[in-house]
Amino acid sequence: MNFDTSLWLVFILIGLATTLPRASFIVLGNRVTLPGVVQRALRYAPAAALAAIVVPDLLVVGNELQVFNPKLAAGCAAVTASVLWRNPWLPFIAGMTVLLGLRFGLGL
Repeated sequence: MNFDTSLWLVFILIGLATTLPRASFIVLGNRVTLPGVVQRALRYAPAAALAAIVVPDLLVVGNELQVFNPKLAAGCAAVTASVLWRNPWLPFIAGMTVLLGLRFGLGL
């Protein structure tokens, strides 16, 4: 097997590995019912994906892990506001107030 053949084989395998799991939900549709445990676990998938995107940005500043930084404080304020008041605008207001206050007010 030469380099070109193996490269195309890798491309095809990667394409199948990414397409088949996504297509299985569309092709199978309602014919297959997922177990209750899996359905409950899938409810947390969007929150887990959002946390996986947001948390590294809150903790890493300048390619270094910094536990105490304005972004993390703003994130904590936003989470606290969302838990306490259930208003969709208050997390934005609380988070931005803390972030801007720490950056421009205290110069952090």
